[in-house]
Amino acid sequence: MVSSTEYGSHTWDLLLTVDHQHEGVEKEIPLQVTGDLHVGGLMLKLVEKIKIAQDWSDYAFWWEQKKCWLLKTHWTLDKCGVQADAKLIFTTQHKMLRLRLPNMKTVRLKVSFSSMVFRAVSDICKILNIRRSEELSLLKQSEGTLKKKKKKDKNSKEPATEDILNLCDSPVSSGLPANAGLYSKTMTPIYDPVSGSPASSTMTWFSDGSSAEQSCSILALSHPTCSPEMLAEMYQPRTLADKAKLNAGWLDSSRSLMEQDVQEEDQLLLRFKYYTFFDLNPKYDAVRINQIYEQARWAILLEEIDCTEEEMLIFAALQAYHVSKLSLSSETQDSTCESEVDEVEAALSNLEVTLEGGNKSNILEDITDIPKLADNLKLPKKLALKAIKTYWFVFRDTSISYFKNKESAQGEPIEKLNLKGCEVVPDVNVAAKKFGIKLLIPVADGMNEVYLRCDNEDQYARWMAACVLASKGRTMADSSYQPEVQKILSFLQMKNWTMCSQAASEPENVDMKPECFVSPRYTKKFKSKQLTARILEAHQNVSQMSLVEAKLRFIQAWQSLPEFGLSYYVVRFKGSKKDDVLGVSYNRLIRIDMATGDPITTWRFSNMKQWNVNWEIRQVAIEFDQNVSIAFTCLSADCKIIHEYIGGYIFLSTRSKDHNETLDEELFHKLTGGQE
Repeated sequence: MVSSTEYGSHTWDLLLTVDHQHEGVEKEIPLQVTGDLHVGGLMLKLVEKIKIAQDWSDYAFWWEQKKCWLLKTHWTLDKCGVQADAKLIFTTQHKMLRLRLPNMKTVRLKVSFSSMVFRAVSDICKILNIRRSEELSLLKQSEGTLKKKKKKDKNSKEPATEDILNLCDSPVSSGLPANAGLYSKTMTPIYDPVSGSPASSTMTWFSDGSSAEQSCSILALSHPTCSPEMLAEMYQPRTLADKAKLNAGWLDSSRSLMEQDVQEEDQLLLRFKYYTFFDLNPKYDAVRINQIYEQARWAILLEEIDCTEEEMLIFAALQAYHVSKLSLSSETQDSTCESEVDEVEAALSNLEVTLEGGNKSNILEDITDIPKLADNLKLPKKLALKAIKTYWFVFRDTSISYFKNKESAQGEPIEKLNLKGCEVVPDVNVAAKKFGIKLLIPVADGMNEVYLRCDNEDQYARWMAACVLASKGRTMADSSYQPEVQKILSFLQMKNWTMCSQAASEPENVDMKPECFVSPRYTKKFKSKQLTARILEAHQNVSQMSLVEAKLRFIQAWQSLPEFGLSYYVVRFKGSKKDDVLGVSYNRLIRIDMATGDPITTWRFSNMKQWNVNWEIRQVAIEFDQNVSIAFTCLSADCKIIHEYIGGYIFLSTRSKDHNETLDEELFHKLTGGQE
């Protein structure tokens, strides 16, 4: 028999692997340890035995079998559960990673492989000078989206490595604290330390001026020219199931890169995950605005989001405008110049994309005098679309009532429609003078479709804005009603172009490759000269915009699309025998029929009481008001991704301009982490 004291003092062998670059030095080091040795002491013993003079401060132990870091250096080996068979690797926490940005440019930089992804993305955004890092995350491309590209690029690996911007020498990337005067978390302008003038984009992050300017031009300026061949090589989703593949690879924000099998020099996508672009400001957000613009541009070109022919031409005109602007003037190298900022200040009040992301405490609503709309609108009947009748419509609070005529408005309405929680879809063709509003109103057995036809742009803008607000449970007394009306009118104005005789008659004189500005579907539909002429038509309404304003207008037009902000997942609802698609947006969940693409039911986050995950069967369960509950399993991705999406959007809705930009990281993980 041995005493407990003698037993506890017994040592045992532990084989450690050291990840170093020194030739002739052993990488596997055996050490005799005891269970009460703490992790910090183990590191000290190991470094003393290696006898290599270098900075070991960035090193930590990675436990290979359990896929976890031993970062709590005061914990003992016994407390960590480390035994003799443990494979511990002593390696650097910061490693090189390749990131493909929304503008399809690849940057190479050092990233913490031991921090949670949420924190790692925050550090990356400091390097790239992107505010509001909580809107972005890292995405692994799924196998389904890579197949096409792999076949084409099998024998051409070299071009992929030519266009990589190496940012590994920047302060944060090296694991060093950034100079507080160069990167500001608050709304303090960022200044160039040499000239004292406001620094443009990422310039302050680079040591020498030439590389700074090059980096600035890549990250803050758009380079929209892309060949049809390049578009053809990229993954283009054709169905909702294909679109679901795009969202399958989001990394878990509550775990580190190493824990999710990301290796050094791997390539990930940095993307805006949450479509709530809070507090956009061209004075501070040159890179951020450009990257949002680029993500929108590629989503449209690759048909990840649907748009009409009229809308596609608007997007093409704004892109073509960028090309002409960049080619005509070298002064656009500084996209944060004061003149452009002044030009867009008025537009910003309408274009700022808070999307319910801000604090609503500042909204003043006079509940004693709710405004109302009353007008003649046309109502097509479902079974006979040609039989369009005119009725007297009254919009009050969040409901629409319609009567046979104005005189009968004092009596009972023919029907009263409550729009709270409904889907509002525009059905507009400005050239054909068609201004329609499609309402999908939740009922017990699905969605009830109602079509409204307006007579003109002004009437459409007022009624459409009222419907959009009502769907969110807000009335026309809300302070966002008038800005919403102006935003809709602005978008309609861009669509309402007139033919320019000179441009239309001489499209061959314009040096433009229209195939670079529209999706392949429209390239097949029209000849090159036809496309050029139509893009130039649309260009007449945007030609006076500054570069920043054109990007903001592009973002605004993107937000106006019915599918904007929807991330799709293939799910199986509890009790259902077939698969459906779940659309996750900033304020709601939508159940969509996979075969037809029609919405079946909508659930608003504002009506949600709680949500949780049964990790054993990987099922998400959500409870809403009025005893409504749903449960589903996710088939196209891990259920943790949807769980994090819901919690993430709720977290972003707590942001306010009144607070500084310090994020409540603990609250984010509480809402998104789950209890797995």
